[in-house]
Amino acid sequence: MKVADSEKITINLGYVDLGHIDLLVQEGFYSNRTDFIRTAIRNQIDRHGDAVRQAVTRKSVDLGLRHYSRADLEAVEASGERLDIRVLGLASIAQDVTPDLARATIASITVLGALHASAAVKAALADRMR
Repeated sequence: MKVADSEKITINLGYVDLGHIDLLVQEGFYSNRTDFIRTAIRNQIDRHGDAVRQAVTRKSVDLGLRHYSRADLEAVEASGERLDIRVLGLASIAQDVTPDLARATIASITVLGALHASAAVKAALADRMR
């Protein structure tokens, strides 16, 4: 399965802020608006790095990409266990996972970032998303 390495978001900026960004791009500090915004976001994440690391540890969050295949969830179902999924990054549930299998195996799901799953699976888990 090919997973995109980024998620598109939309932000609203004031005209003056946008003008400052355009000036910095024009002066060659950044290659484009997106480059500026990515850099600004990374700088803020770095600035709060200690707090993020502590929260990830405290909340027992998986960091990065976590994929759940149909076989993974069938193994969980066979063991009689249920998953409490906590991911900071991207959580993906395979397209061949049925809503019934997802409900039978996932007790809760918290994703800080993005969740890729079929619309039917997302609907089946809606009451378990935090």
